[in-house]
Amino acid sequence: MENPPYNSGGPPPGGINPNTVLLITSIASFSTPFTLSSVNVALPAISRDLNMSALELGWVSLSFLLASSVLLVPLGRAADIYGRKKIFASGFIIFTAASLFCALSQKPWQLISFRVLQGFGSSMIFGTGIAILTTVFPASKRGRALGVVSASVYLGLTLGPFLGGILVQGLSWRSIFYLNVPVGLLVLYLIYAKLKTEWKGSENESFDLKGSIIYSLSLAALMYGLSTVPRASSWALMAAGFGGCAWFLKHELSAPYPVLNARLFLKNKAFIFANLAALLNYCACFALSFLLSLYLQYVKGFSPSQAGFIMVFQPVFMVLFSPAAGRLSDRIEPRLVSSWGMALTAAGLLFFSRINALTPISVIIAGLCVLGTGLALFSAPNTNAVMGSVEQRSYSLASALLATMRVTGQLLSMAIVMLLFSLFIGKSRIGPENLDQLAISFRIAVYIFTAMSVLGVFTSLQRGNVIKPVVRSIQ
Repeated sequence: MENPPYNSGGPPPGGINPNTVLLITSIASFSTPFTLSSVNVALPAISRDLNMSALELGWVSLSFLLASSVLLVPLGRAADIYGRKKIFASGFIIFTAASLFCALSQKPWQLISFRVLQGFGSSMIFGTGIAILTTVFPASKRGRALGVVSASVYLGLTLGPFLGGILVQGLSWRSIFYLNVPVGLLVLYLIYAKLKTEWKGSENESFDLKGSIIYSLSLAALMYGLSTVPRASSWALMAAGFGGCAWFLKHELSAPYPVLNARLFLKNKAFIFANLAALLNYCACFALSFLLSLYLQYVKGFSPSQAGFIMVFQPVFMVLFSPAAGRLSDRIEPRLVSSWGMALTAAGLLFFSRINALTPISVIIAGLCVLGTGLALFSAPNTNAVMGSVEQRSYSLASALLATMRVTGQLLSMAIVMLLFSLFIGKSRIGPENLDQLAISFRIAVYIFTAMSVLGVFTSLQRGNVIKPVVRSIQ
């Protein structure tokens, strides 16, 4: 059955305790960022163990993001039709199994392949988790709940570099992936033991398989093309991706039950600009941890655990301020709160524009603290604005689109770094002989990311007011 609107003020559907859903969603939201951030610290160890080049190391992160991005929207739509809990649980089964296979990998291609499988599982998780949470929490408490989930994401980012560094130094990089297995089993137990209700928003509609295939293949071609620039084949792939996207939009306008309702973009200003702001934010910030991990270990000569301890300051500030930012967006216009956050993010990125081998660690930590505060102020209020701009039947799709912006932004961020590595470092392994080229790549990337954040401030301000989130029709 279709649940009553989340802001109707009635009891949660099926007698489900909203705090139970919040707990499950929070644990789920911890897992992926923990893996992403801890893998960044483990990259030098992975490179030594599997003999991977700088470009191959980039693919350890990029393969996961590419796989996540292509299925988020189709699986979000499938969750609205077939059941959000069903898709959510299936995603965790895949993610947990893939983590085990990553830990057992002996070749670079094996690790990258299983990271792709992890990405598929994560797309099922993030296309549904926020939708379930939004369904069971009333509008007056939604910002607080989203703030807690954001804090869980940032807690994963916090413990990733710190705990990941300890695990890599004390055990091996494989222990990072092994750790995901018991966490995944715990989440699956909670899902099947505590969530007895299924959530569907569009159960009487059919799934647009043709549109989903066109969408996934087009986005895969576009993103893969972006990630392999400046190869000659990159431009052909991107052209094919853009052409496929145009075909997809034409198909969707005539489909009786489209996988992506174009009216979400054409008639919903708040939805458009909130998603665009998210894209710019994640593109500007994601690859910095990748670059900073390499800088701290190769340029400053720190161990993985030392690098992880320094990098932990950014997500600590995210954890501290995210719940407060979520509550603030329940009372103050989310557009303003998230725009303040984007401005602070730009200021934080500027700290890293001139760092070198002599830069004091205190300067780096100060930049991470400012950046963490900015990201905390942006994330939960922006998510609040997105979910408050659509009707209940499209929660999973809206959540999936927002997650697509996040993953696409992360993918573009890594693509920019890989392009710079291709231009300045090439296929060589990073070492003393090319540290100057690493520094040049770092500095140019930071300038690009800062410009994106500044643009994001203006984008965030354009969305309009949603101070009192309501269910809006997109018909």
